[in-house]
Amino acid sequence: MKVILFGATGMVGRGVLRECLRDAAVESVLVVGRTALGVSHPKLRELVRPDLMDLGGLEEQLSGYDACFFCLGVSSAGMKEAAYRTVTYDLTLAVARPLASWNPGLTFCYVSGQGTDSSARGRVMWARVKGETENALLALDGVEAYMFRPGLIQPLDGITSKTRVYRVVYALTGRLLPVLRRLAPRWITTTEHMGLAMIAVARDGAEARVLETEGINRLAGA
Repeated sequence: MKVILFGATGMVGRGVLRECLRDAAVESVLVVGRTALGVSHPKLRELVRPDLMDLGGLEEQLSGYDACFFCLGVSSAGMKEAAYRTVTYDLTLAVARPLASWNPGLTFCYVSGQGTDSSARGRVMWARVKGETENALLALDGVEAYMFRPGLIQPLDGITSKTRVYRVVYALTGRLLPVLRRLAPRWITTTEHMGLAMIAVARDGAEARVLETEGINRLAGA
């Protein structure tokens, strides 16, 4: 299958890209982002686009794909709702809508988060906006959309988070995470499992459209 990946410079995106390049089921990967990765691989192609809100004129380059793995996201810490909505809801739909039109039957895997508010009416700002984004994707015609709601994600294979507070947390808990992951598979996954689960969903689908951590780990193991 042919995959489009958004957010390959982030912690989750890097893990997903690594698994895509390692998996024989993935024929090619097109990474779309604001900056170049600086990575070379026979299966990898890059499209640098400073403004991801506008994919106009890219139909030919973004057609003929089987799946989109959307790993873009920011922490809501210190952000007003309007700004967070722009980089979460608006940006995601600005990508998903044209891709759905250009790639009928596309599998769209969206990295959301544990605790997302499906009612989109709750008091927690980030959870409400994420819930609204999920709902819009699930209602989008022309795509098979799956929401990935990981809890704590353990970075593997030398991957690190771009968010300082997360790097501190991982540094303090790094030796405990493998143990905690075995004891609490409902709450902790890894960058590797995120990638493997997305590939599994793109290849075979899944019974649920909203996948919590335990479901992500189960798909990755299968």
